[in-house]
Amino acid sequence: MILVNTDYINGKELEMLGLVKGSTIQSKNIGRDITQSFKTLVGGELKAYTDMMNEARDLATERMIAEAERLSADAIVNVRYASSAVMQGAAEVMAYGTAVKFK
Repeated sequence: MILVNTDYINGKELEMLGLVKGSTIQSKNIGRDITQSFKTLVGGELKAYTDMMNEARDLATERMIAEAERLSADAIVNVRYASSAVMQGAAEVMAYGTAVKFK
């Protein structure tokens, strides 16, 4: 599956199949949440949250690809990511784009 953040793929004529998306809501356990809270006092990267968001993006991308495969897509164009806080220590990540088939 080809994923691009442009609305075209060089050398390919595209047939639009429709919007595809994948999402997940992730959180860290309370122990990690407490240790990360202490980290905010001294500054620096919140590694546990970085890892959580990377895992969430990967899972959202996998779900978007699965939806495109059900449409027999060859690629997804205009891939975008969005995230939002759902509650303290939990975030939703959504991946979305347009599924296309090569003509």
